[in-house]
Amino acid sequence: MTVEGALSITSRFPRLSGEQLLEQLRPPRQFEGASLDNYRPDPDYPSQAAAVDAVRAFLTGGGGGAGGWFKKKAEPVKPGIYLDGGFGVGKTHLLAALWHATKGRKYFGTFIEYTALVGALGFQNAVELLRGTKLLCIDEFELDDPGDTRLMNRVLGELVATGTRIAATSNTPPQALGEGRFAAQDFLREIDALASRFQTIRIDGLDFRRRDTAEHAVVTPDVGAVLARIEGRVAFDPFDAILDHLAEIHPANYVALVSDLAAVGITGVHEFHNQTDALRFVALVDRLYDARVRIVASGTPLDAIFPEDMLHGGYRKKYLRAISRLVALTSGDLS
Repeated sequence: MTVEGALSITSRFPRLSGEQLLEQLRPPRQFEGASLDNYRPDPDYPSQAAAVDAVRAFLTGGGGGAGGWFKKKAEPVKPGIYLDGGFGVGKTHLLAALWHATKGRKYFGTFIEYTALVGALGFQNAVELLRGTKLLCIDEFELDDPGDTRLMNRVLGELVATGTRIAATSNTPPQALGEGRFAAQDFLREIDALASRFQTIRIDGLDFRRRDTAEHAVVTPDVGAVLARIEGRVAFDPFDAILDHLAEIHPANYVALVSDLAAVGITGVHEFHNQTDALRFVALVDRLYDARVRIVASGTPLDAIFPEDMLHGGYRKKYLRAISRLVALTSGDLS
């Protein structure tokens, strides 16, 4: 099956330089206008309004000027802030608002993007490129991979020592919201060398992506017909071909696979049996979501591709976040 004018993701082999990778480290385009003023706290969850106040205080109280770093009564200087909460409660909006309001050299990316950057460039080269940054925003700090977490701990240690401020969010799954501050404690334990430098802020609430969208990912029997009606550049590939291609591309370059697309068509979707393939696909989903690229897919619903053993395994947080995003991407609810 072919679609006239459609591209193929599998024909693309991007290789970005270190400088090009850094240029990609900015908030996704849906957060280009994010500010503290246009964040809308849910009145049913007071912690959301409290988080806005905390981020505003971090912004206005820090920066190394006369006011010094952000301080909370009788607490030591803290150049870091950590927003802990479930999916879709506005953490990324607040992080992007902080990034936009900060002057000077700054970067914004997901934990996966930063670890991919270090993996592509090497530890020392990555640190040298990031050195001198005023603010480093890390969205969805992952606690699932001890090796990557320790690597980022080292990178952040090098940067904080030279004056860089850090703002991070968690990837706490919805069912963990009743577990008190376990996620925050996990974060602080994993970055033990930096733990005392972070103020942790808890944000409760409902996933906005699931409030007004379909309960499940949309399945489209005739992918080609739908793609033909979509304005803009589209790609069309079998599911297995995409998975094979992702194995040949460094995750740091996934952004260039999809950044200019309006939609991707995927046929023959099926449940994962290989965790490595699943994790690569999650990284691609994150790039699709950031670029607001719609997914049109046939086969197994994309929210049902992660088997139970994966959903209850060590990478469950990644998979749950991907499911939330796949529901939005297939329903076309990309507002």
